[in-house]
Amino acid sequence: MNLLFHTPGHARHDPTALSPGHPERPARLNALAPVLDQAATNGWTRREHAPATDDALARLHPAAHLAWLEELANGGGGRAEADTALTAGSMDAARSAAGAGLAAVDAVVAESDVRAFCAVRPPGHHARPFVDRGAMGFCLLANAALAAAHARAAHGLNRVLVVDWDVHHGNGTQDAFYEDENVHFLSLHRFPFYPGSGAKDETGAGAGLGATRNLPTAFGTPPDTIVGRFRTALADVADACRPELVILSAGFDARRGDPVGDLGLEPEHFAALTAAVVEVADAHADGRIVSLLEGGYDPAQLAEGVTIHLAALAAGGASSE
Repeated sequence: MNLLFHTPGHARHDPTALSPGHPERPARLNALAPVLDQAATNGWTRREHAPATDDALARLHPAAHLAWLEELANGGGGRAEADTALTAGSMDAARSAAGAGLAAVDAVVAESDVRAFCAVRPPGHHARPFVDRGAMGFCLLANAALAAAHARAAHGLNRVLVVDWDVHHGNGTQDAFYEDENVHFLSLHRFPFYPGSGAKDETGAGAGLGATRNLPTAFGTPPDTIVGRFRTALADVADACRPELVILSAGFDARRGDPVGDLGLEPEHFAALTAAVVEVADAHADGRIVSLLEGGYDPAQLAEGVTIHLAALAAGGASSE
């Protein structure tokens, strides 16, 4: 079964109102509307969801963080930091984005061989947990990390794998589980690059030592080499973790020509990355995958990337052969 979740009212979060030309803009998700419509005619089922509750958000975000964001939004808008702006509807969109991940986890855990894609914004993997003012890098709430925390707290899963191939390192997700042996994290990202974290020697701490694996990748690395390294690392991490659920931070800003990122990847490379994740989920997690949109800042390229991603999710691991 393949499920689609979407952020209703996402356009009310519009950083361009404060920063004209801001890349994290409503046009990103608007460009996905025909992609999702087409997917819905090809076997994907749309699901509605509720916004994330304060209790669910409190697993990672202090009340002071939420109150700060609400104050900025309710005051008509403001900047959480230089590149992270809120408008009046930003927190409604952010709570909906986080809620999509929670609902997707509920649906995927309920039965085997279910894959879900969450077309959401604002993105989340830079939002820092356990910090009173942790918004950064266009991110307000830690969508993927909250989904993993929900899988543990609400469903009692013992082993969750979070995979992140956004061109930027998912520092917020890493921080959430850096000392947690039950949530493994694998990140493929450009390095050195924003936000500056994600070095190879960042491997976890305490009980979580070894549960974090980073694949820092230099600009100019051949795309086929990138995909090969990812497949090898993912197989190693999955064998160690034996995940009951795979959560994916699916950023498409590693695409050649993306205005914010770029690692030279083309659509076929995203198909191969997706197929590798599906193979791991099929082998260890009864096919259970929750994929959440992160970056990708050229709307047309983003639509193409998501189209490829959905096709590879639906096809299973066959496209990697």
